[in-house]
Amino acid sequence: MSGPRATGTLARSAASAGVATMASRVLGLVREQLLAALFGAGNVMDAYVVAFRVPSLLRDLFAEGAMSAAFVPTFTRTLTIEGKPAAWRLGTSAVNALLVTTGSLVILGMVFTEPLVRLLTAADFALVPGKLALTVMLARIMLPLLTLIAIAAAMMGMLNSLHHFFVPALSPAMFNVATILCAIAVVPFADAIGMQPITLIAISTVAGGTAQLAIQIAPLRREGFRWRAALDWRDEALQHVLRLMGPGTIGLAATQVNLAVNQLLATREIGAASWLNYAFRIMYLPIGLFGVSIGTAVLPTVSRHSAERNIAGVRHTIADGLSLMMMLNVPATVGLFVLATPIVRLLFERRAFTAADTAATAAAVQLYALGLLGYSIVRIVSPTFYALGKNRTPVQVSAVAVGVNAALNIVLQPAFGFRGLALGTSLAAFFNATTLLVLLRRELEGINGRRLGGAFLRIAIASAVMGVTAAIADRTLPFVLTGSGVALQALRLAVSIGVALLALAAAARVLRIREFDEAFAMVAQRLGRGA
Repeated sequence: MSGPRATGTLARSAASAGVATMASRVLGLVREQLLAALFGAGNVMDAYVVAFRVPSLLRDLFAEGAMSAAFVPTFTRTLTIEGKPAAWRLGTSAVNALLVTTGSLVILGMVFTEPLVRLLTAADFALVPGKLALTVMLARIMLPLLTLIAIAAAMMGMLNSLHHFFVPALSPAMFNVATILCAIAVVPFADAIGMQPITLIAISTVAGGTAQLAIQIAPLRREGFRWRAALDWRDEALQHVLRLMGPGTIGLAATQVNLAVNQLLATREIGAASWLNYAFRIMYLPIGLFGVSIGTAVLPTVSRHSAERNIAGVRHTIADGLSLMMMLNVPATVGLFVLATPIVRLLFERRAFTAADTAATAAAVQLYALGLLGYSIVRIVSPTFYALGKNRTPVQVSAVAVGVNAALNIVLQPAFGFRGLALGTSLAAFFNATTLLVLLRRELEGINGRRLGGAFLRIAIASAVMGVTAAIADRTLPFVLTGSGVALQALRLAVSIGVALLALAAAARVLRIREFDEAFAMVAQRLGRGA
């Protein structure tokens, strides 16, 4: 099935994941707002950002990367061909294998935390008294998050394969909820407890990881899954997952490795690691909504078509996913670029987060936004190679992309500072995405390129109209709605976004962009249900 019906089905699946992901990402922004207000962009926040990079690197790879890319196709194929009992055996083996492997990694991480932190930071980082020691302590506290999130990712893969998208996509929200509750209800009593506020935040991340796992247990049990203490390393399906997952981790690591490289270079400048972190958290909202959610919906369908050897079905599904993603992400890119400063000011500028921090973070948001389309294409296309059994391709492309990013960083940072790091990451993401698309087109003997090219051109024109409208509104409204309060800032930003979306809708109608109707229906349907 292809065309409007197929895209509509994909949009409904993506919307189910998207509305839950939206809740998670919005809560993530609230979390970052609280951290910005409490700690600003100084040495303490830099230490937390670096410490959190240790578990979050593997968290992102497991939760939204290699685990899904390796496990979902194998679980779906087992479910389709052999039925639920065989699929549950695979699920149990995968969970137990993750317990063993990630548990071992946590133990090793506890032993070698300090050299690992030194690897992720520039030499100047350790010159600030107490900064390195604080980072090492926070990293040790948060390391168990690896095991919790890895198992949660396996559960997410099982539920996605069974066409449950809402609860798995909502589960990361529990991580943000735990930190928010800690910041509001526990941190004010830090002195009475005798602990540093940032230490309490680190503990809350582990509590959030536990909640992320726990929320998925009930729907899995309703489907019939029962965990058992059984692990057969010789199981053929499990070995297939592990074979894919090893290179898959490398293949999907480009964005995270690039961010780690950026962080290493950014630690030379006080506050830069925090600015880049806040900026990328803003970027995570559209990536999660329009990249990860569509990729989550695409992968089980592609896996099923691949198991049935239906290459035409794979081709149409990828084209549907990419066209829908472009309709959402191209306007998001333009909107973030034009409105970066008022967005950052509204979200973060209070208490410890200064106007200078706003200017620096907004610059990083604009440059990260340029790579939004590239990030999202990789989220959709890279797992497709694993579903097709071509696991070497994204590994090789990713390795080259990491090298490209490192070279760009070396060239751009001396001239542009931390801004060059954000720009280099975006350019590397586009390189990764473009190369994967070219290779996937060759693998599938086409990806409906003419349709995608025409859709992109029309969407780009409509987005340009939207961007001009947003810029005019942003510059005009301060003269109409005067004042600097948070409520007025929110009102001005809401009006700017509102008129920009109206301009986008009008341009989409004139240009007859079919994907706009599908994207609008996807968002409206799920937001209506959520309300």
